Amino acid sequence: MAKVNVTEEAEKATLDSAKDLVKKYMWWTMGAGLIPIPFVDLVAVSGVQIKMLKDISVIYEVKFNENAGKSIISALLGSIVPNALASGGIGSLIKLIPIVGPLAGGVSMSIFSGAATYAIGKIFIQHFEAGGTFLDFDPVKVKEYFKVLYTEGEKAAKDMKDKK
Repeated sequence: MAKVNVTEEAEKATLDSAKDLVKKYMWWTMGAGLIPIPFVDLVAVSGVQIKMLKDISVIYEVKFNENAGKSIISALLGSIVPNALASGGIGSLIKLIPIVGPLAGGVSMSIFSGAATYAIGKIFIQHFEAGGTFLDFDPVKVKEYFKVLYTEGEKAAKDMKDKK
């Protein structure tokens, strides 16, 4: 019988749990992105992303810091401006156009929200896996990788939308 390394199994279970959380919260933020009221969607998405960070920090037994989490999310999203964040903000504003606005803006905002949530979740998983905390997270050092993760997240969000 093969010898099983309990530590490796626990680490894999932790990582799998964290990845499952990111996927769950992608669904939630994509749904929040469909809220037809401009800027209410942005507030809802932000709240869900903060909740995701809190849940991931519990998995990794890292003390959650809501203010640091909000600041880090803002800094990370700022690194994908103007393209992605502008499309998310524009998606929210498009909802003001009668009849077609909520549909067109909702789809755009939904994809943006899912992609951003994916990238935020993945970057924090990597940071926590390396033993990091909220206090030593440096958004400037990871901004290029965050852009790569955001692009992966767009594809993942579009795939999720298409499967629904």
